[in-house]
Amino acid sequence: MASLDDLKKRIASVKSTQKITKAMKMVAAAKLRRAQESAEKGRPYSEKMNNIILNLSSGISDKENAPKLLSGSGNDKVHLCVVMTSDRGLCGGFNSNIIKKAKSYFAKLAEDGKELKIITVGSKGNDQLKRAYGDKIIANISFKDSKHTNYFDADKVGKMVIEKFGAEEFDVCTIFYNQFKNVITQIPQAQQIIPLNVENSEEDKSEDSYEFEPDEDEILSNLLPKNISTQIFKAMLENSASEQGSRMSAMDNATRNAGEMVDKLTIEYNRSRQAAITKELIEIISGAESL
Repeated sequence: MASLDDLKKRIASVKSTQKITKAMKMVAAAKLRRAQESAEKGRPYSEKMNNIILNLSSGISDKENAPKLLSGSGNDKVHLCVVMTSDRGLCGGFNSNIIKKAKSYFAKLAEDGKELKIITVGSKGNDQLKRAYGDKIIANISFKDSKHTNYFDADKVGKMVIEKFGAEEFDVCTIFYNQFKNVITQIPQAQQIIPLNVENSEEDKSEDSYEFEPDEDEILSNLLPKNISTQIFKAMLENSASEQGSRMSAMDNATRNAGEMVDKLTIEYNRSRQAAITKELIEIISGAESL
């Protein structure tokens, strides 16, 4: 049985931890509001850009010579997977859910005999994947020093992906991230960005017809690289909101657990203290009776 001093120290320690988790919850709640607004505002832009590209692609005269970012390399042997996680921990199952989704996709590629290459965005994803897929990771990008999610960081990742595609290092590129739904729910996503997944986007295709100037080929050659960075930026915004939501939920649970632990330890402390007092009284009474 723990001594009274040990119990006192444990109660003080848990209370200190509770203060930290409560503060972290409040910080996450403040950051979540901005991140959620950014994610929700970014969705219509990325969806509209996809729709415009689909409209443009339907009007291309020479399908065989269409931009490779749209039509692909003609193969699907080498797959590049961009796994986007956080640089900081204490955010519940946020990172592990993305990694679980990615590993499931990796296993499917291995079954089909495809070659895998991985780019990790965020140190937590790299830490978890390097044990099993260390030889597959070709780059690790961290934006730990960036205060907020911004387009310039997404553009760096986008340019790296386009550069490697131009060098024929891969055929298909898929990004992995968490889509923000609410504070409790974040949905892991796998989105193919190279080549543009036309089949899954047909239902979102706009029925409106447009006249383009200059021609579709020239517009697409400028728009497609921008779309890669835009989709990555959208994924980063969704991840940012999901991370803060998951952290807020995790810290709320930790704060409540700490409160319950303090209550249990306090009861144990009071019982031990009462037992010690009772023992002393018995000893005093026994000593008095013996006189």
